[in-house]
Parts: sequence; structure tokens; C-alpha cells
Amino acid sequence: MCGIAGYSLDGASQVRRTLAAQALLAGIAERGADAVGYAYRSTDSAVSIVKRRSGASALLDELYVPAAATQVLVHVRDYTKGHPTIEANNHPIRHGAVVGIHNGIIVNDDEIFERYGFQRATPEMTVDSEAIFALAEHADGRSEVLEELHGAMATSWLDERAPSTLFLARAVGRPLWIGTTGKELFFASTRDALDVLERTIRLSLRKRELDEGTLLHVVDGHVESVHRFHPDRSYVEETILPSVRAPQEGVSCLKRLAAIALAAG
Repeated sequence: MCGIAGYSLDGASQVRRTLAAQALLAGIAERGADAVGYAYRSTDSAVSIVKRRSGASALLDELYVPAAATQVLVHVRDYTKGHPTIEANNHPIRHGAVVGIHNGIIVNDDEIFERYGFQRATPEMTVDSEAIFALAEHADGRSEVLEELHGAMATSWLDERAPSTLFLARAVGRPLWIGTTGKELFFASTRDALDVLERTIRLSLRKRELDEGTLLHVVDGHVESVHRFHPDRSYVEETILPSVRAPQEGVSCLKRLAAIALAAG
């Protein structure tokens, strides 16, 4: 059970980029402590990635997003497949031009790679989530390709060939919430994480849970288009994992975030 979060902002948004990312990270910190990472994109197409094999508390103070950045992805990992000692298995994951994050499990990832003849981004990678981003790169973000994935999924990715767009999708088995204003769109695994964000950056959001089988194309803080797909519903998890996997990380990060926000004024 991982945690995902992030945002897309209009370039004119006054939201403090680093503080917003820190608030989202603190809000999802309790969902995993095997690895943590974030990615951002500024005015050009290139996506920068920072990740570490630790809980969120080890990265919270060091997290930095440039003021020009308009798109951010944040992830905490409680791993299932793809051991976190191999950095490439940890999120955000790069596959070619696509950089993405995922909460859930894909059970047919090896089949996807074999069917399409995809190569792993690095030979030692085994993480199942890479199949999502390999398909996304292959299909240029078309929603129907997500129907080929079997398992549970809430995901988001950036494509360096589409510099203005953040892709956000939910299949089945994992939650995904969005919060919007006129110039900003934020997302997170839980509504609570968006509540943390609201209190921290003092911004009121319209919040809703994203429907299963939905792919959003988000541009400059607003939903440009909505695409539907038929997610695989055959997968049943043998063991239902609790959503809170690292409670100490959540407590530590929220306490530290309060101090950071106070100092920021």
C-alpha cells in the first residue's frame, strides 16, 4: 500500500511550490516507509527526479521544488514487487519519456513486457509499476491501453513529449482524491492528505474522489479532458493491507511540517 500525491498549477498560481509538495508528502507519509521520492517539471519538458530509500521524514526538510515548476509528483512506497535496494524500482519511475508514480499492484507486468517487446528501463528492474508507464509511452496516454493492466491501480505520470500535461488515472482497488481551485489541481491517495495541504498553504479546495475507470489530462491546473476506460475487475487481493503502514512517519512528518509552515509565515 503506497501513497501518491502531486499537483498541476497554472503558471500564475501563487502557491508556494516547495511548501505544497512538503504538505502533500507529510499527508501521505503514513502509507509507506520503504522508499520516498518526488519529481517536478518546470517550463521546459525535462522531468527532474529525486528519490531515497527511506521514509518521508528523511526527505521532508530537503525537498525542494523550483518556483517555476508547475507539475509535481510525490510518492511513498510500501513495496510488493521490485526490491527497494534497487533504486530504479523506487518511485518516481522513469520509462523512456514517461516518469510516473503508482499505488497498487500490476499482476501481468511481465506479460505486458513480453507481448509488446518492451525492454526494462534498466536490466535489474523488476517493479510491476513500470508496465503502466511503458504502455503510457507506447500509447501516448490513450485511456484504452489501461484496460490491458490487471490488478489494482491509482497512478499519475508526466510525459516529456507532452510538456503541459499531467496524466492522472484510477482503475480499481486504490483510492484517489483530487482538490481544485481555479488555477490549481492537487491529488492524493486520501482526502486527509488534501486536508493537510489546505491547512498548510491556506487554500480552500473543492474535493472529490476520482471515479474508477477514469483518466484525466490536466493542463495548467485544470482538467482539459476526461477519458473513460473499463478497468480489469477480475483481480482479488488475497490479503487486504491496512492503509496506514508507517504511522511513525506520519506523526513525525506532520509535526515537522507544522514547524516548516510556521517558519515560512
